[in-house]
Amino acid sequence: MSTQRLGRGLRALIPEVEEVESQSGVEEVRLDQIEPNPFQPRQHFDQEKLEELAHSIREFGLLEPILVRPRGEGYELIAGERRVRAAELAGLSQVPALVRDFDDVDMMKVALVENLQRENLNPIEEAEGYQRLIDEFGFTQNQVATAVGKKRPSIANALRLLNLGVSEREMVQDGSLSMGHAKVLLGVSDPKKRSHLAKRVVNEDLSVRQLEEIVRKPKHVPRGTLKIKSPELVDLEENLQRILGTKVSMTYKKGAGRISIEYYSDEELERLLEMLRRI
Repeated sequence: MSTQRLGRGLRALIPEVEEVESQSGVEEVRLDQIEPNPFQPRQHFDQEKLEELAHSIREFGLLEPILVRPRGEGYELIAGERRVRAAELAGLSQVPALVRDFDDVDMMKVALVENLQRENLNPIEEAEGYQRLIDEFGFTQNQVATAVGKKRPSIANALRLLNLGVSEREMVQDGSLSMGHAKVLLGVSDPKKRSHLAKRVVNEDLSVRQLEEIVRKPKHVPRGTLKIKSPELVDLEENLQRILGTKVSMTYKKGAGRISIEYYSDEELERLLEMLRRI
């Protein structure tokens, strides 16, 4: 996803951003006057990268102004928290800032899109940012997609991550679980089994393919009752699961059978219906 496309999506909903980029009027603002952004989607800041930025700031200064809005006797940060933190580490007492009167909705959109453009959000933070736009400001998934310059199915897929348990979400945040692993785990409906599998991925360093094989492995059933699926049917199930991004099971006998597609939220159902309409 290019920053140019994200920028166009943002300007479609916040025309003021284009004005911010084209206007001068940069002010020097004291760091002790700046309050953090309450809508900041990013919760984790890489200390090593902050130190690297702080070193650059000491060497060349802060080259890009932050964005703030007036708040009481001081200011509230809209975009640029990483730069503010690094400036503090570099020993600066004030930084260049653009001061603009943004409302809460625009403030959150700017903070979210800025982080997406800089690729600073992990997948869970990204999904939580989308969810806040939906919950707190009444956005639809289509409106979120427009704001960040992505397609709506991408937003729906990101939001699915929030259906994971707390421990699995933490593993995605710290990189222990990849998006591929998370996608497979979302096809496991039993929360306890899903948590157990997530821990196995980390402890045994399982690949996505290995996890898929474990999830697909049939449970033990009494002898004589096990129905073995043909390799062709298994392949069809796997292909459908990859296409739809959720658990799919199939039966087949003499030209007839059943396809079962699982979903775990209204948003997930909407996503699947939209995909099926396009087929």
